[in-house]
Amino acid sequence: MKYKTWLDKWLENCVKPFVKERTYCKYQMIVLRHISPALGEYELEDLTAIVLQEFVSGLLGTLSPCTVNGIITPLKASLKQAVQMGVAKAQYADGILRPKQKERKVACFTVDEQRRIEEYVKSGKTQWLGILVCLYSGLRIGELMALTSDDVDLHTMQITVNKSCYDSWENGQYIKRIASPKTASSKRIIPIPRSLLPYLKRLKKECHSEYLICNGSKDISVRAYQRSFELILKHLGIAHKGFHSLRHTFATRALECGMDVKTLSEILGHKSVNITLNRYAHSLDEHKVAMMNKLGKMLQ
Repeated sequence: MKYKTWLDKWLENCVKPFVKERTYCKYQMIVLRHISPALGEYELEDLTAIVLQEFVSGLLGTLSPCTVNGIITPLKASLKQAVQMGVAKAQYADGILRPKQKERKVACFTVDEQRRIEEYVKSGKTQWLGILVCLYSGLRIGELMALTSDDVDLHTMQITVNKSCYDSWENGQYIKRIASPKTASSKRIIPIPRSLLPYLKRLKKECHSEYLICNGSKDISVRAYQRSFELILKHLGIAHKGFHSLRHTFATRALECGMDVKTLSEILGHKSVNITLNRYAHSLDEHKVAMMNKLGKMLQ
């Protein structure tokens, strides 16, 4: 049996019934983009340890270790399942050497870059104000794009995060799908800064869709919104950073303003304070110095 034929059967019968739709779509995209084009024409019994390792090594030339490890996971799972179901006699995926992942440095925008982004989106398309919302709430892009008008209460000045969304590739285009938040702790209520109220009012007023971030009455896919952000950075001459950098920027500015880590952790929806501490330790260094100097003023 050709590997691409088995991949289709594996996704449909061994993955789809047992995982969340979001995970299924993720595996489906990995198979479509990376595994099937390179290995799909092989017969299952021809996928030797050398073939598999050469495939992985080739990926490292263009993709990050993190991305490559994400591709290896369904690759190994599908081949193991083939043996368990008697479709293949043996599999050699256990011999694949996974690339080592380095701790990724948190990327955030400088104060000047943030100011330029804010000025640009405030005078641009209404849907771009979602970028401003992320800068002052720490929302993930999936959480932002899943917000409805009812999730934003301007009277109590609170944003309720109770769902997320992702893109599913269907019929040659990205379709937005609603899902549960990333973790249980991701369900949270975020206070709205007063300075953000006028922009949220504008979003709600001009929202003619089920979701707050829209183009008139049309929904916007997550990928399309990410692409808009990339183009904004390019227009402003700011070095490319992923949309998630807005969340990192919020966290960094919050610490710089003196927000305590426990409060920040709850606003970000982290499982524990330790995650916040580990991720933003570098941002705390200057804060530590400032606090020590403040304490030192007591010395006579």
